[in-house]
Amino acid sequence: MSALLEVEDLAVSYGAVPAVEGVSLAIAAGEIRVILGANGAGKTTIIKSLLGLLRPRRGAIRFEGKTDLLRLKPHEIHRLGVAWVPEGRQLWNTLTVMDNLRLGGFGQKDDTRVERQIRLMLERFPRLGERQDQIAGSLSGGEQQMVAIARALISQPRLLLMDEPSLGLAPLVVRDVFQLVREINAAGIAVLMVEQNARQALKVADWAYLLATGRIVESGPAAEIAGKESVQVVFLGGHA
Repeated sequence: MSALLEVEDLAVSYGAVPAVEGVSLAIAAGEIRVILGANGAGKTTIIKSLLGLLRPRRGAIRFEGKTDLLRLKPHEIHRLGVAWVPEGRQLWNTLTVMDNLRLGGFGQKDDTRVERQIRLMLERFPRLGERQDQIAGSLSGGEQQMVAIARALISQPRLLLMDEPSLGLAPLVVRDVFQLVREINAAGIAVLMVEQNARQALKVADWAYLLATGRIVESGPAAEIAGKESVQVVFLGGHA
């Protein structure tokens, strides 16, 4: 299966401090892949590099084997079909749910198509339909995450990047979020997420990468990674 996205030998620094060093990964259409790692491992740095928000000092990022994302600006990458659910949701808390959803169509040329997608999202997330005129900052954490995910889906992406989608959510809401990841993927959207909740992420992912101090130290099928003793001890709370 050919890769939708390929990352080769990625290296990113903040000033003189290296954050990611020599990372290579790929994801094919229809897959769910997860990057696991502790705080400070470099997970978000990778995501921001894919989005064009950070410029690596070395490496290659290719979309569909031919488009060099390093040559593109963030809005151009978005138009290719890459959307983002950021860590902490990053909603406009003083705007309504509907206004936040409309921002998901920013840069799209067809306003009618954007409005149609918004209506589809309100049907897909009935709770948001009920709260469409409510100020986003007044929603619960789970509801805000729904807005963030729906906003990303407005552009009908082919690849959805998710940064810590379960962060700060109650256990029952976390379960619902990962079920939603499955549903998004079943609709034909590839999902690349970074997560600290290894137990839940490995249940939904096809493939996993373990990141430590900016380097991938393990990779393989998610079920295989979940069974490794080192992963059990470090990420799943097992015993040596």
